[in-house]
Amino acid sequence: MEQFYPEFSARFAQLLARLAGRKVAVVGHARPDGDCIGSQVALARVLQQLGFDTVCVNADVVPRRLQFLAEGMKFLRTDEVLADSTDYAALFVDCADHARPGERLKARFPKPVANIDHHLSNIGYAEFNLVDSGSAATCEILSGLFFDQGCTVDAHSAQGLYTGILTDTGQFRFTSTSRRTFLLAAELMRCGAQPAEVGFELYERETKGKLELLQRFLSSLKLECSGRVCIGTLPATIFTETGTNVEDTEGLVDYARCIDGVDVGVLIEERSDGSVKASLRAKNPIYRLDRIAAQFNGGGHACAAGLNLKQGAENFRARLIAALAAQFAGLAANGVSQS
Repeated sequence: MEQFYPEFSARFAQLLARLAGRKVAVVGHARPDGDCIGSQVALARVLQQLGFDTVCVNADVVPRRLQFLAEGMKFLRTDEVLADSTDYAALFVDCADHARPGERLKARFPKPVANIDHHLSNIGYAEFNLVDSGSAATCEILSGLFFDQGCTVDAHSAQGLYTGILTDTGQFRFTSTSRRTFLLAAELMRCGAQPAEVGFELYERETKGKLELLQRFLSSLKLECSGRVCIGTLPATIFTETGTNVEDTEGLVDYARCIDGVDVGVLIEERSDGSVKASLRAKNPIYRLDRIAAQFNGGGHACAAGLNLKQGAENFRARLIAALAAQFAGLAANGVSQS
């Protein structure tokens, strides 16, 4: 079998040796998605099969739609791990920066042993940085590392890895999808991943409240920048009014992006404390949304980025539109085709 990540092979073997005799905490980001939970579960299970005592750590609960992946796996919340004096070797997965799991977990694990991620904005903050922005998902990287090292990937781990790849490629639609992505997905199916079950759990178990949330989001859509940007906003009271929660916003921003003629879709979530969270999605990587998000202390990928603005949220929408307009103008001035 071909090597999927030959550049990481030696470093991953060194990482496994570095973990010898240590208890391991696999740390994921706040508001975990499919790539995060899939990465955590798969890495923890593979490490357990290699003899490591391993737990998963998250600031937030596993989303309802992803609980099928977490069955049988121990997940610790922030308060639990803060009260635990165990000297864990912390492995951060799918975390674009050290603070992505939350400031308290950053303080609890000031020196991560490993950082396994695919975000373009990740500059490396651990002893072992296995970061490849050319990969569609952190689960893609882990799949390749496991197969390259000859690790046993059981059916449950394969299911988690397949889920992360499926969600972060937009069901294999996004530009990050590559030949390697499909080869690894096929290998995961060989190991027992069940695409039909994953599809059912992720996309065919919506609540009535989620559909009401979608309806409200669609009614808020506004076109900006001569129709090239579409922005939808959710007010702070929306979750109470619809009986939903923040995990139900997953995928909403794609409706803003999918409109013909729109280059960038945006979801803005307002908070009762005056802060905002925004998700940005583009059809073309030339728009470098990671750089747009970085202007507001966020980050991510060229086509998918996000930010949380706790201070200075006043006039955020106007400032975001101005930043996107400047990006369009800069590309035009440099003769970059935006078609």
